[in-house]
Amino acid sequence: MVDPVERIRTEHAELAEQLADPQIHSDPVRARRLGRHYAELSSIVRALDEHQRVSGDLEAARELAGDDPGFAAEADQLAVQLNRSEERLTELLAPRDPNDLLDAILEIKSGEGGEESALFAADLFKMYTRYADSMGWTLEVLDDQPTDLGGYKSVTVAIKAPGSSGSGQHPYGVLKFEGGVHRVQRIPVTESQGRVHTSAVGVLVMPDVEADEVAVNDDDLRIDVYRASGPGGQGVNTTDSAVRITHLPSGVVVSCQNERSQLQNREQAMRMLRARLIALAEEQASRAASSARRSQVRTVDRSERIRTYNYPESRIADHRIGFKAYNLEAFLNGDVADLMAALQQADLAERLAGADQR
Repeated sequence: MVDPVERIRTEHAELAEQLADPQIHSDPVRARRLGRHYAELSSIVRALDEHQRVSGDLEAARELAGDDPGFAAEADQLAVQLNRSEERLTELLAPRDPNDLLDAILEIKSGEGGEESALFAADLFKMYTRYADSMGWTLEVLDDQPTDLGGYKSVTVAIKAPGSSGSGQHPYGVLKFEGGVHRVQRIPVTESQGRVHTSAVGVLVMPDVEADEVAVNDDDLRIDVYRASGPGGQGVNTTDSAVRITHLPSGVVVSCQNERSQLQNREQAMRMLRARLIALAEEQASRAASSARRSQVRTVDRSERIRTYNYPESRIADHRIGFKAYNLEAFLNGDVADLMAALQQADLAERLAGADQR
């Protein structure tokens, strides 16, 4: 039987040879897929090397501790380091979503609560923007529909990691757990009697895929153009530059009006459409297997919530994993790392449990 560790090292070396072949890059789709798999295996190989090194050092320190007590303290430190290394390997070797290594497209949409919901959509947009900044990611607004009071009916952004990010730190792999309904309880700015209202905002997170990785038949599209509304500079409101694309087989509809030209808006709308089609196909394929995917609801109903933001108590509660914190102001300013880590740990536990059952 082939040693699993050696199998990983062999596959990693074979992928390096393939990626060094110029002919591979004549097929961009295949080259990208091989590149992503190589990056994933590279993380595992580095972790294996680290585990092997620390394990060897620990064995040597324990042997020497009998003659020199000074090595006993070093052995204790190496044992802790080895335990962390084993946890890292467990995480890397667990079954995972291949899209975790991709960038993300994130859509925030107001729902129940009218203008108050739109204002909270803006708060969530600020939260994700600041979190992206803290991670070193870049954020690009693809489309937005602002309201007069500074909220958003909807805003769609692309979030991109520069170059190669460490495993588990790519936008889609981290942010996919944000998909679902976010409920807010607070006194709206429009409330004159000081009563707490409950509103809901929907968030959808999708992998940002390349154009040649998703086949979209032009005959399946209905493309409408119309006059853009809202801010956008001279000319944006005087020409039919906005684009709405309907994918007839699935009924998915996307629109974009932020760019100055109809061609640019069409390109951005197609980018959003590809992401939605990928998310839809994967949800249909794994509906029964993945609770994370099931949570990405398409309606903005207060009853289908994943998280509550309670202003009177300064409380954030994630209803899927029982997480609670009482630092709402800091949280909405992008200090969300603790919750992101907790969601990733819960997902890892679920993936490991699923692997044990197979």
